[in-house]
Formats: sequence, structure tokens, C-alpha cells
Amino acid sequence: MKTFVLLGAINAFLSVALGAFGAHGLEGKIPGHYLEIWKTGVQYQMFHALGLLIVGLLLGKFPNAGLLTTAGWIMFIGIVLFSGSLYVLSVTQIKPLGMITPFGGVAFLVAWTLIGYAAVKAL
Repeated sequence: MKTFVLLGAINAFLSVALGAFGAHGLEGKIPGHYLEIWKTGVQYQMFHALGLLIVGLLLGKFPNAGLLTTAGWIMFIGIVLFSGSLYVLSVTQIKPLGMITPFGGVAFLVAWTLIGYAAVKAL
């Protein structure tokens, strides 16, 4: 439980910090298209930081829900792959890095599916 609350808080913090860096540190330094890609990474990181917090809170209520733990780790991997690849793509402008992003998106989908399944199973 604590692990996912902590990971969620760290990722929410990083999302805010990276959003501010993008708005103030990258504006005018990278093309607008890549700044939008950066913003997408920040947005999805925050959404899924909140998802990690939800997983942590649910684990407090259902401590034996192994599916929730799996979902949390998959969601964290999704943040690294999805948002991380978008950040690197934005600053390097190496387009093949964009091929990593969909793996993070699939990880997000799998994580949310597991959370839903765990909820139905717990009812």
C-alpha cells in the first residue's frame, strides 16, 4: 500500500515539476510540436500518478488483492515507458523513440483492466 502511495506522490510531484520545466524551460527551445508531445507526457504522468494513489488506497482496503499490486507495477512501468519516451523524444527529436510510447499505453490499459477486474472480484 505505502509503496504505491509513495510512487503516486513522487510521480505527481514530477509531473508538476516537468510541466513547469516544459512551460518555462523548453518554450522557445524546442519546436511547438515537440512541446505538445512533452505536455502529453506530463498529462498522462499525472493521470497515472493518481491511478497509483488509487491502487495504494485500494490495497489499504483489500490488502490481499494481488491483482491490484500487479496493476500498480504495470501502471508504473506504463508511466516510465509512455511519459518517459515522450520526454526523451521531445528533447532529442529522435522520432523512432516514439515507437516505445504505445507499449506504455498498453501497460496503462492492462493496469486499468486489472483494477476493474479486481473491483468486480472483490464485490
